[in-house]
Amino acid sequence: MLYPGLVSVTFRKLTPGQIVDLVREAGLTGIEWGGDIHAPHGDLETAAEVRRRTEDAGLRVCAYGSYYRSVDSEVDGLTFEPVLASALALGAPVVRVWPGRRGSADADAAYRESVAANLRQTGETAGRSGVLIALEFHGNSLTDTVDSALTLMGEVDHPNVKLYWQAPHGQLTEERLEGLQRVRPHLSYLHAFYWDSVDGNLVRGPLSAGVGPWRAYLDAVADLEGDRFVLLEFVRDDSPEQFLADARTLKGLIDDAQS
Repeated sequence: MLYPGLVSVTFRKLTPGQIVDLVREAGLTGIEWGGDIHAPHGDLETAAEVRRRTEDAGLRVCAYGSYYRSVDSEVDGLTFEPVLASALALGAPVVRVWPGRRGSADADAAYRESVAANLRQTGETAGRSGVLIALEFHGNSLTDTVDSALTLMGEVDHPNVKLYWQAPHGQLTEERLEGLQRVRPHLSYLHAFYWDSVDGNLVRGPLSAGVGPWRAYLDAVADLEGDRFVLLEFVRDDSPEQFLADARTLKGLIDDAQS
């Protein structure tokens, strides 16, 4: 089943309490809390308070959006242990991590092997606590293309490591749908937003402008077994009012996909 939610770092300037109030007003179901500002890695007291606020509002902590990058974060001094500890304090069933800091075109075999080994280990460690690892689907990482992402999943080869999905920039809807179909067996959550091209520049638009493509994306995954969140982010002008409008659009799309 699909559920609507929000990525908390969409509103970096708002407090957790303000975000909870906004998500409740929007009628969404859950929040992915960010590890860089709203629930910092290893700050278990803050994580517990954020969890309390979320659950008291009748919402779910659906994920921990960590900024842990496999291999590279370890070099920088951020180990996985405080990331997992914060996720557990939050009650998050999923930890989003980044598969390295290099795009697939710049990653040699040794780098891919080191990232895969790290993800296999973090997947095993998190799994012992009942937490899933899910990979950011993004540029400047080993999930910058569908081909690379699927190759990485084969290299990791661990049932507790899955993929997020978001619509890649610069592709037609048909290309995005083909990629989404290919990653379906590994899919955890989806990040939802709409970007338009204006004078050659990408700009954030209202989700209502992308109803056609997003209807197709959600129809493509609505029959998958299990629960998945579709999480809003990149709201136009970082506007709470626009977020409320996007939330209405998203809830309608999810209802249509599951009807």
